[in-house]
Amino acid sequence: MEEIRVSPDYNWFRSTVPLKRIIVDDDDSKVWSLYDAGPKSIRCPIIFLPPVSGTAEVFFQQVLALSGWGYRVISLQYPVYWDLLEFCDGFRKLLDHLQLDKVHLFGASLGGFLAQKFAEVTHKSPRVHSLILCNSFSDTSIFNQTWTANSFWLMPAFMLKKIVLGNFGKEPVDQKMADAIDFMVDRLESLNQSELASRLTMNCQNSYVEPHKIKDIAVTIMDVFDQSALSHEAKEEMYKLYPNARRAHLKTGGNFPYLCRSAEVNLYIQIHLRQFHGTRYAAISPELVSAEELEVQRTNLSSNSESDKES
Repeated sequence: MEEIRVSPDYNWFRSTVPLKRIIVDDDDSKVWSLYDAGPKSIRCPIIFLPPVSGTAEVFFQQVLALSGWGYRVISLQYPVYWDLLEFCDGFRKLLDHLQLDKVHLFGASLGGFLAQKFAEVTHKSPRVHSLILCNSFSDTSIFNQTWTANSFWLMPAFMLKKIVLGNFGKEPVDQKMADAIDFMVDRLESLNQSELASRLTMNCQNSYVEPHKIKDIAVTIMDVFDQSALSHEAKEEMYKLYPNARRAHLKTGGNFPYLCRSAEVNLYIQIHLRQFHGTRYAAISPELVSAEELEVQRTNLSSNSESDKES
């Protein structure tokens, strides 16, 4: 039942990557928890934002693999924010504290929505260089919960957990997916009432992404072909919103492909980040990129700039 929690990879992650706690707001109760792995000289890392049920640990396989390949990776867990603008302000302060000018964001479900909103809110002074949106959405109305969004704060923790567990699916799944669900249930149990209520409030309060404000950001949309909490309509809406986005399709993976299909997910992340190698927005240490690859990237960049001038 607890395959992931007792796995050598998870234990290695917990013993080698320290958990940091950072306060950037005037309110001392708002604590950001994060794992920061890989070369600290990198100023444009990839940052992972978890879903409603997740904590910073749910991306441990991405942290281990990508930092092992030379990328700087940050996986975080947000404090209690009840409002999207409040979250965006707190996240901006966190980036300032970490002295990060621009970043790449990987967001799963709610994390993906928050990543889009942050890119939108900061579009006049951009802080987001690219987005990877995993099983994510662009409009909260798809959950048909906007009318209850303001009452989550009143509900006891067990009721909130029941709401979240209702989206985990009851269909038969393979062993790796079952282990991923068990691990996410365990992570869900670690969240307190205000953490859960605030996340559900942001997940469901009436809001949508304004794509014209983030049209210049490189986007990869990652989703699964099997059962997930996201409807077919929500996926189609994402494709329409980002017509030029790269698509990373996984045949299976359910709601948590980063846990149960980590090798495929990590490969897609690498492919996404490779387009920035050789630029100041590379998330990888330059000495770990081959000279041949850098030459290809420079050629691509120069040909892109030439075509931009012509148009």
